[in-house]
Amino acid sequence: MKRLVLSGFLASEEIYINQLEALLLPMRPLKATATTSQPVLTIQQVETIFYKIQDIFQIHKEFYDALLPSIQQWDEKVTVGHLFQKLVSLTSPLLSPTALLYKPIDRVTRSTLVLHDLLKHTPKDHPDFPLLQDALRISQNFLSSINEEIDPRRTAVTTPKGEARQLVKDGFLVEVSESSRKLRHVFLFTDLLLCAKMKKTAVGRHQQYECKWYIPLADLTFQTLDDSDACPSIQVLPEHEIEEMKIKISVLKNEIQKEKKAPKGQSRVERLRKKMNEQESWLLLHSPTIPFRINNKHGKCYLFLLSSDYERSEWRESIQKLQKKDLQSCMLSSVELQVLTSSCFKLRTVHNIPVTGNKDDEETPGLYGFLHVIVHSAKGFKQSANLYCTLEVDSFGYFVSKAKTRVFRDTTEPQWNEEFEIELEGSQYLRILCYEKCYDKSMLNKDDNEIVDKIMGKGQVQLDPQTVQSKNWHMDVIEMNGIKVEFSMKFTSRDLSLKRTPSKKQSGVFGVKINVVTKRERSKVPYIVRQCIEEVEKRGIDEVGIYRISGVATDIQALKSAFDTNTKDILVMLSDMDINAIAGTLKLYFRELPEPLLTDRLYPAFMEGIALSDPAAKENCMMHLLRSLPEPNIMTFLTLLEHLKRVAEKEPINKMSLHNLATVFGPTLLRPSESESAKGQHITSASDIWSHDVMAQVQVLLYYLQHPPISYAELKRNTLYFSTDV
Repeated sequence: MKRLVLSGFLASEEIYINQLEALLLPMRPLKATATTSQPVLTIQQVETIFYKIQDIFQIHKEFYDALLPSIQQWDEKVTVGHLFQKLVSLTSPLLSPTALLYKPIDRVTRSTLVLHDLLKHTPKDHPDFPLLQDALRISQNFLSSINEEIDPRRTAVTTPKGEARQLVKDGFLVEVSESSRKLRHVFLFTDLLLCAKMKKTAVGRHQQYECKWYIPLADLTFQTLDDSDACPSIQVLPEHEIEEMKIKISVLKNEIQKEKKAPKGQSRVERLRKKMNEQESWLLLHSPTIPFRINNKHGKCYLFLLSSDYERSEWRESIQKLQKKDLQSCMLSSVELQVLTSSCFKLRTVHNIPVTGNKDDEETPGLYGFLHVIVHSAKGFKQSANLYCTLEVDSFGYFVSKAKTRVFRDTTEPQWNEEFEIELEGSQYLRILCYEKCYDKSMLNKDDNEIVDKIMGKGQVQLDPQTVQSKNWHMDVIEMNGIKVEFSMKFTSRDLSLKRTPSKKQSGVFGVKINVVTKRERSKVPYIVRQCIEEVEKRGIDEVGIYRISGVATDIQALKSAFDTNTKDILVMLSDMDINAIAGTLKLYFRELPEPLLTDRLYPAFMEGIALSDPAAKENCMMHLLRSLPEPNIMTFLTLLEHLKRVAEKEPINKMSLHNLATVFGPTLLRPSESESAKGQHITSASDIWSHDVMAQVQVLLYYLQHPPISYAELKRNTLYFSTDV
């Protein structure tokens, strides 16, 4: 691994040195003419344009020449830390933050990543370890000095009592103002609550906030039910309008994916993104209906609308916690208010309104499908009460309440044992809130959608696709304010039972080593793989959820037995069979290989390779690992790779992105051997190992799927710096 990391870095150093050399070519004649009677540029101008290029070139060339022999004649006792120490010590003083040369600074960032990777793969007792540590320290100090110069320290704002006023919480909330809904950014400081809106600014100008109002926490009270007349009423849109907008947004998402693949689709993608942003912002503004009212001491009422009772209770709890301190009321002068409002821009922790248009496509898209949740029981209540739970999931950037258990009367240990099926629309979290039911009629609020029941506790869990997508129920406990709620969940999706048992009959194809099958068939790729791929491409490529939706188990078993016995009418069977059964047969073939396609031997190296930070080192390592596979494995993998890319091209129709396909196939093609798993078994539970490993397995396949086409001939030809043995 250490050699692979260094080889990747050396390859990128070579490119960098060539770039510097190209810059030196025009510099020399320009410098020579500077002292003549007809200079093109003055000496001063030449030195400004080609600032320190000669010195930087010299340092990197010496580093390259010193490192190259170590990699060509590799010995694991070799030390390279001194070379990195010299490189970063010499380049750092040259690159003063005022002369911000982008590329040289970028090289320091790159070498910092490489040093991290090298330390990861250098034993602590190796003589190179302290040298590499020192080089990393020099690099990091240099980079942090640059960051300090670029980003001046934030100034603290002081409160009337002379303490530093700190930002405790901020977020986007919908305020009802003058009978219409407005999106506001609300900031909770240690002594006051400030409601701001983003000012419209000219293009290129810094964005700023404008303060709409503020309330010192000493003067802030929460709405009591009797005063609710004083507050504006809430207009709620009909449900079907909200649903129609969700459908429009989903259609736009698909269009964006389609346009991305079109040769000239980029400008259209920007237009579609803008439109989607507008529609998601509309949804964000119109969907919340849960009122959150606050008053100041003069009786002025402010009304916010939230989509979730969870958020409302978080804001309320944060304010009440601060109010327990000895707070003084404060009046800000217009200058102080201006200073505080302009500091909001730097201090904010929530930068964007939560619409998917703001996210990169690489970010987790969340889960689509059905989540089955059983709420079992709860314990930890101090006294008997009437108790129930609600379930919320996130959807289109905000949380929605999706289910509610029945009320369990007069108990400290409710036993609900109720199952719910919740539809997920790109969801990443499940929240559970536990309430005490209020039956006192005099306490009921005039607003139907305001819950006046008391929240006893609340908590959330991340919906990790790898945990919830197993066939089995996943049991969990959420702890909230001393209360424990026990629940189970599973997601209706693919099968995860991937235990491999070699076939006793070597005459078949399932459970038989891939090299035995290809040798027998005199083929490079097993017949079963070629036939299933061909059939899926013929009539399954437009099928929604192809490879994700399970085929009928009896059909898959019939196909398995036909391939194993090499039945003559196999082609007729394939053309008649449901396409999901054929896709399921292909997945089953890879799942039942006695050893995963990417082999037990290379599994640890794939896991280390995908974790490398430096792109050049990662590329070098991942291609080297492919070259190290046996020939039938490489050929089969490349065939499958190209097929999955063709499936993903039809994503707007079949809803299967590269990420979806990597999630389906990654853990099948790449699995730790049973002995590896057994090693880790006593440390953590099997499901922990599973969820951690699966993330990396999916990332490995996704890396190759997103890579430009890889040809077998080129793979074998391109052996960069070292032989093909691992």
